Amino acid sequence: MSLFEHPDFDQHEQVSFFHDAESGLSAIIAVHNTKLGASLGGCRMWPYANSQEALTDVLRLSKGMTYKAAMAGLPQGGGKAVIIGNPRHDKTQALMYAMGKAVDTFKGQYVIAEDSGISVQDLQYMATQSHHVAGTSAKFAYDGSPADGNPAPSTAYGVYMGVKAAVEHVMNSSLKGKTVAIQGVGHVGLRLARHLHKAGANLIVADIFNEGVEIAKNELGARVVDPQEIHAMEADVFAPCAMGGAINDKSISEIKAPIIAGAANNQLASKQMDKLLLEKNIVYVPDYVINAGGIIDIYHQRNESSAQALRAQLEQIGDTVKNIITRSQTEKKPSEEVANILAEEKFKFS
Repeated sequence: MSLFEHPDFDQHEQVSFFHDAESGLSAIIAVHNTKLGASLGGCRMWPYANSQEALTDVLRLSKGMTYKAAMAGLPQGGGKAVIIGNPRHDKTQALMYAMGKAVDTFKGQYVIAEDSGISVQDLQYMATQSHHVAGTSAKFAYDGSPADGNPAPSTAYGVYMGVKAAVEHVMNSSLKGKTVAIQGVGHVGLRLARHLHKAGANLIVADIFNEGVEIAKNELGARVVDPQEIHAMEADVFAPCAMGGAINDKSISEIKAPIIAGAANNQLASKQMDKLLLEKNIVYVPDYVINAGGIIDIYHQRNESSAQALRAQLEQIGDTVKNIITRSQTEKKPSEEVANILAEEKFKFS
């Protein structure tokens, strides 16, 4: 299948494939749209089954970043990078150097940041080869705590504000006593769990790795279930916080939670899931709306700003979520369709 005929190709401005035999780098960088500004998006390292799977992911993720930036009101476009490989076994300093060189070929039209499988240290290695690397350090954190450049705390706080807003709007209730099923308790999911626990929510968690699960169980009193069953739990909110495609042909009939709101990108396996969720009276909070905290953080770090200004914009995510849910219910349109219309008004017709 060629790039232009790929079902997830959406008038992307540039898609580049990189291979470096010496370091073993196999990567793809996709720039979707730069009408509002240079594209920014994280780099994901994952053991994709093949290059076609990696291409699908980077095309969808980069498009999502365009919509995410537009909905967050940021003057930047959307891009993304993926490295094919297992971050726990295949990652080397040389690999990160090679990735930095790849980023530099875009001459600033793509700015790379952190995503699954990539750390602040990895970005620092990339930054030795390119000036177009974000998240290598930070001037402040939204809550005044020490900051190292990792945007995960801001992403988690933004998701928390979105979950809180959805529960308030749909159930006319606080989070106290509500049950949230979190699929994936990594850098963002575990932080989200802590926010929810502090707000009085009950937690059910699952992950393919044990570290976060054990912390959630011992520190937060979370109930642990099998990763293949987490979506079907009796809960008030299902929060996908792992890889994409959590809402698919199989899982959609098994989801019992009346609200879906989580940190994962590309939660809908296909466009039709949005409509099917509406028909099932399940309120879906579009992923690129609720998980925008990371790019909001990076924007504030790269410009003259403050912890207070960052926190205020993160908390606006809750207001945006309520607005989208209201319009979805009033107009009887799927929530992602509503969000897409609002985003496209900004980057297509500005």
